[in-house]
Amino acid sequence: MSHPAVRLVAISDQPLQVSDVLDSLDDAASGGLVLFVGRVRDHDHGQGVTGLSYSAHPSALDRLQEVCERIAGAHDVTAVAAVHRVGDLEIGDLAVVVATTAGHRGSSFEASRALIDTLKAEVPIWKHQRFSDGSDEWVGSP
Repeated sequence: MSHPAVRLVAISDQPLQVSDVLDSLDDAASGGLVLFVGRVRDHDHGQGVTGLSYSAHPSALDRLQEVCERIAGAHDVTAVAAVHRVGDLEIGDLAVVVATTAGHRGSSFEASRALIDTLKAEVPIWKHQRFSDGSDEWVGSP
């Protein structure tokens, strides 16, 4: 049974839209909304990044749902949303968008931080970075 606060959970090969996440969280009980947007940056570990791709294990969506359910149950929130992109991304593209709402800002800040940190630690989505010197790196792969 899904937690009623979990409003949007998705893994998509299409560009992410912050407005989709915000729209999913709209309700009159929320006094605070904390949003985190992860974007593809042009550097990592002192090297220039030219682009990257994300791959997801077939269980990734179920794991993302479980993480959202756990965060919703552990924090005093009114809504939770998380979306992650897969496929080829360019510099500046949105890779992940997470947000929570709560009656007060403190709960939403705590829940959003826990949501992104737990997602990155537990959801099997792997990043393949391409560097400007021609080398590459897999991040988060088993």
